[in-house]
Amino acid sequence: MEPWIKKYSPKTLEEVIGHEKEKEKLKQLVEQPKKPIFLYGGTGNGKTSSVYALANDLGLELVEVNASDTRNASSIQGLLGGAINQGSLFGAGKLILIDEVEGLSGTKDRGGIPAVVKLIEKSKFPVVIIGVDAYDQKLKELKKRSELIHFKQISYEELLPLLKKICVQEKIGADEDALRHIARSSGGDVRAAINDLQVSAYDSIINMDSVAWVGERNVTIKMENALRLVFKTKNPSIALRAYDDVDEDIEKIFLWVEENLPREYTKPVDLAEGFENLSLANVFFGRIRKWQYYRFYVYCYALLSAGIALSKEEKYSSSIDYRPTTRLLRIWMANIKNAKRKGVAQKIAAVTHMSSYRAYHDAVPFIAALSRRENVADCFDFNSEEIRWLKELR
Repeated sequence: MEPWIKKYSPKTLEEVIGHEKEKEKLKQLVEQPKKPIFLYGGTGNGKTSSVYALANDLGLELVEVNASDTRNASSIQGLLGGAINQGSLFGAGKLILIDEVEGLSGTKDRGGIPAVVKLIEKSKFPVVIIGVDAYDQKLKELKKRSELIHFKQISYEELLPLLKKICVQEKIGADEDALRHIARSSGGDVRAAINDLQVSAYDSIINMDSVAWVGERNVTIKMENALRLVFKTKNPSIALRAYDDVDEDIEKIFLWVEENLPREYTKPVDLAEGFENLSLANVFFGRIRKWQYYRFYVYCYALLSAGIALSKEEKYSSSIDYRPTTRLLRIWMANIKNAKRKGVAQKIAAVTHMSSYRAYHDAVPFIAALSRRENVADCFDFNSEEIRWLKELR
């Protein structure tokens, strides 16, 4: 089944919801380019879709570069430089799109932003830059050299007709209050609303019961809502996009899935299959860390999304409040508990010339038994707190 966000993506600029003045300004600046154009605003509110639709309207070849995939000057030069300096393959005009420009704002970019600034100033073709916050201090050089267009948050009143239209075309019965709930909960994120609609339409009917799981979003989609997309669907196309707008690194996603998987999948067979996919994703992640095989990220995300979604025989109807992992807290508490033992073990190892590991596991209990002797503290340079801890351990 084709994802609805792809099926119902706007083909023309007129089909893009809202932003009437902004779309008109975008069209004028692309037709008569003087400076690069910097589109900025919240996630899923039509920025990238508008550029694709406009390129289609004007018959321009669209060349897209994702800044998150090209973090240093050499890769920027290789990908963006070629697009800017070469003519269109089909003899038509060309439109250069630099998406997710925040991907260049880290401290390890090694000249990524200056490289972009230098290249876009020489471009013979219109350049559109897309980001969330044009006023981020790290993007000030791009902002200074660009025409700014702010795509504000889509209102739920603008979004509701689109949801109704999709339901009509998909022949799905839908309660208007349920559609309004999806629209309000989206936080202006059109993609998120359409994803929620498709997941809710699993049984070809949408009512308040089927959208009870939909929660309100902040500017970026929360992990709880991403997990709902994974746990509440059996459509791999929907699940694969669940983490697209999540502002969490993959290690945190592992912990979220591990914490909530047994709370969602109550059938042993489903749970076992889910943990099998989670384990396999962790194997690929281990290879990334050990050998820097970064291409394995695609397997990690596929297993954490579609793999988990397809682990169940059928969708669970229960409503679960997903929660962050408690493992990090347990690790922190264990580290605090073991901090004194590690400190004592290191002092023992230094004096006895054994490894810290052996001192930690073998010598500490023995020294604790001798802790009442006065010369123990002097021999190992223990402080009063460590002596007290050894006596309690004994």
